[in-house]
Amino acid sequence: MSKQGQGFGFGMGKMKELAEAFKKAQQVQEGAKKLQEELDQLEIPGEAAGGLVKVYLSGNQEPRRVEISPDVMGEGPEVVSAMVLEAMQAAYENSTGTMRQRMEELTGGLNLPGM
Repeated sequence: MSKQGQGFGFGMGKMKELAEAFKKAQQVQEGAKKLQEELDQLEIPGEAAGGLVKVYLSGNQEPRRVEISPDVMGEGPEVVSAMVLEAMQAAYENSTGTMRQRMEELTGGLNLPGM
């Protein structure tokens, strides 16, 4: 005996779920575009030597600027270079952490596969 109206096991309930999933995916895509623009506007700092050296990146890890206090200039190029590198690493960690947090806020609770 065949059951009529069953099709391939893809009833109306499944179609509604699929439509909702597509709608949520579209919302995430639109939100991701807006988030990318917001991250681009941010200036996220990283510091070394107690704030005597600061590096600023965007939320998308684009370099923005570097501030070096005159107090560290007499330390020599190797020391100043190490301080700048330390500040860059801190800025990168802060920037990627901010991006990750914002993406989790955007996709949280949507239960989309692969997110």
